[in-house]
Order: sequence, then C-alpha cells, then structure tokens
Amino acid sequence: MTTTRTAQAAPTTSRDRVRQVTVLVGAVVAIVGAAIGAGAFGGQPIAEAAGGALSATATPIAPDTPAFSIWSVIYTALAVFAVVQALPRQGSDPRLRAVSWWVLASMLLNAVWIAVVQAGSVGGSVLVILALLAVLATIYVRLVRLAHTGTATSVVTDVTVGLYLGWVSVATLANITAFLAVAGVGELGLGATVWSVVVLAAAATLSVAYAVFGRRRPTLVVPVGLAMAWGLTWIGIGRTEGPVVDQTVAASAFVAAAIALVSPIATTLSARRR
Repeated sequence: MTTTRTAQAAPTTSRDRVRQVTVLVGAVVAIVGAAIGAGAFGGQPIAEAAGGALSATATPIAPDTPAFSIWSVIYTALAVFAVVQALPRQGSDPRLRAVSWWVLASMLLNAVWIAVVQAGSVGGSVLVILALLAVLATIYVRLVRLAHTGTATSVVTDVTVGLYLGWVSVATLANITAFLAVAGVGELGLGATVWSVVVLAAAATLSVAYAVFGRRRPTLVVPVGLAMAWGLTWIGIGRTEGPVVDQTVAASAFVAAAIALVSPIATTLSARRR
C-alpha cells in the first residue's frame, strides 16, 4: 500500500503528459499499421509473404495457423494498456514511467517486422524480431524488479507484457529456423527432427528461466507461460497432420508446452511458501 500511495502523491510533470499522449497515439498507429501489414484488411497475409517462408508448414518448428490468433488478444491488450497509461491519474505511476516508452518501442518494432517480411527479407526479419525480444525482455526485467502500484494498472501492464513476451519468444525461434531453411544451411549433420527437438528444448529451458526470474510476479510470469504453451502446443498439432508430419517433434512440442505451462505455477507457489 505504501508504494501505491507514494505513486499517487508524486507530481505529474509535463514530460509525463508528453509520454502518455505519445504512447497512446503511437500505439494506435503501430497497431493499425501492423494489422494492415499483416493482411487484416485484404492485404497479403504474413504466411504468403517472403515466398511462404513463415507459413505454418515452412519448417517443423512452424506453429499451425490457428496459433496466430493470439495476436488479436495481444493487440487488444496493448490497446487497453495504451488507454490505461494515458489516464490523467496514471501520469506519475513509477512502473508506467519505467516501461511505457519501451512498450511503444516494442509495438513499433513489431510493425517494422511485418514490413520487413512483406518486403521479402527473412534475414532482416530475424534481426528485427531479436531486437523486439530484447526490448520485451528488458520490460520484463523492469516489471519484475518494480513493486506493483495500483492493482488494476499493474495487472493490465503485467498481463499485456507477459502474453507479448511469451508469444514472441516462441515466434523468434520459429523465425530463426525459417531463416536457416531459406538460407539453405542444410540439416547440419543432425537432421531436421533432431534440430527441431533441440530448438524445442531451448524453448522449454527459456520458459523455466522466465518462471524462475519472475516467480514473485504471478500476474506477469503466468501469462508468459500461457503464451509460450499456446505457441508450442500448436507446433505439436501442426506436426501431427498436414504436409509436415513428425511425431517426434510433435511429442517434444507437447512436452515443452507442458513445461511452459507448469513452470510459472510451480515457481510462484514455491516463492509464496517461502
């Protein structure tokens, strides 16, 4: 409660107001631009851009098509965040001061990623999505280290960033795999199945790392796990049917999804017991 009262009593400056308005307007531009670029209004869908390099059947690590519906949830959450952070009483909120510019940067990077893919540059898309992941990881670290302020504001911020980070983490691995396929690096001596299992193991390990680091912020770390589990589950489903069937990869994806789902719950409960 002390943190909340301090945040409310702190004076709101003109810089805070500029930040609030800029983030709100920037969010609208970034979300609309991303939707248009992704084909939501009749343009070329991402799955068809860059020669289909990022389609649901491009590689064994590509999530099946329904997985991408999570973007609707993420965009909605980002829109809610943009509105909430712009409310007059939120101008001096210390958590929003610490992350709002970074959240806007993540939205702009997502729009840039779509533009790069539409331009046909899979290699360029890897660089952009790595930058996006780095920005989201920075926000994650800041939110874990900063105490909650107002309950509703903190929950909106945590859930938004958690879902966004979780999904982009899975998407980054899929994007890198797609680039390697396009670059023709071959199967590097291990074969597509083994490398796919390695990548899925990396995703599971990453989900555990998120869970351990954010164990005292369940509103943040549980959404990360949910989004990662969602993406990994759809990788598994995609390998059980269609043109790229691989039962070993499917089983590994389902195991990784279970780890991503359970890890934040386990670490959060453990932290509370202590």
